[in-house]
Amino acid sequence: MAFFSWLCVLGFTVLWSVASPLFHVQGNGCDFSLGNWVVDDSYYPLYDASRDCPFIGQGFNCLKNGRPDLEYLKYRWKPSSCDLPRFNGVDFLERYRGKKIMFVGDSISNNMWQSLTCLLHTAVPKSNYALQVLSKHLTVFTFLEYDASIMWLKNGLLVDVAHDKEKGRIVKLDSIKSAHKWNGVDVLIFNTYHWWTHLRDSKTLVQFQVGNEIIKDMNPMEAYKIGLTTWSKWVDANIDPSKTRVLFQGIAASHTEGKGCLNRTHPHHGPQPPYPGVEIVQNVLSGMSCPVYLLDITLMTQMRIDGHPSFYTGKGTSYEDCSHWCLAGAPDTWNEILYAALLGL
Repeated sequence: MAFFSWLCVLGFTVLWSVASPLFHVQGNGCDFSLGNWVVDDSYYPLYDASRDCPFIGQGFNCLKNGRPDLEYLKYRWKPSSCDLPRFNGVDFLERYRGKKIMFVGDSISNNMWQSLTCLLHTAVPKSNYALQVLSKHLTVFTFLEYDASIMWLKNGLLVDVAHDKEKGRIVKLDSIKSAHKWNGVDVLIFNTYHWWTHLRDSKTLVQFQVGNEIIKDMNPMEAYKIGLTTWSKWVDANIDPSKTRVLFQGIAASHTEGKGCLNRTHPHHGPQPPYPGVEIVQNVLSGMSCPVYLLDITLMTQMRIDGHPSFYTGKGTSYEDCSHWCLAGAPDTWNEILYAALLGL
């Protein structure tokens, strides 16, 4: 572990050359996480999901599902002290020719993965691709000309989960045996949060385990902190930053409380209240010897109450989705930040 911890410190000094302990502040002093949404109908949306990317999941294709308003498609994220670089899909693919990029996380991670595949395909529409569902957990999108693979590995909690007939579902907060699936990848983009918030609401009995101790009643945020710390220790012990770059997709805000997101057609503006879980993420990442780049998307998603599918998921009006995001939409900005972070712009 000490060997890789030393490599992490040395490697990040070379690769990132930034001063912030959480690495969401760029070397030019611009913090992409702070800003506002502005209308830019000359450049956005970056694609038409139905026309340009037929592989986009039904639940994210809000226009195809009948959403009548168009304003939500035209917003650009404007950081407070700089401009976010334009996404260049051809440049991205050239730089990651022969490489593997893996998103590891829940359906919000899937949202970002689908956005990236669409952005890249739109940049090279005549380039052949292969979309493979290799298991119920792993989906791979490969740009054949570039031998570049963009993968999504479904893993909502990152730590291990066991299923017991009598005890129900057991979340093993200090166990991460499934991490072997993350090996051999050039870029890892992790995400975990939303499943933790639903554990108390689960119809299946959920218990937590630390060592040999079973804990029946634990605050989900306390469990989240322990689980995320387990993940951070794995990264510190196993990642060689000269071979693999690691990012953490920050918490995307949902708008499920109150009146929800139905008929919301414009973003919020101005300061937003603290969001649950964010402080935990910041504290865990700042304590790592191998810091990851935090894709800090919480504030920008708090503002985008208009960006959710709401009733326009293709499932009818009995289901309102105020957690996921329409494509085209807010996740495209997350990938613009990813592009800038990976290339050090």
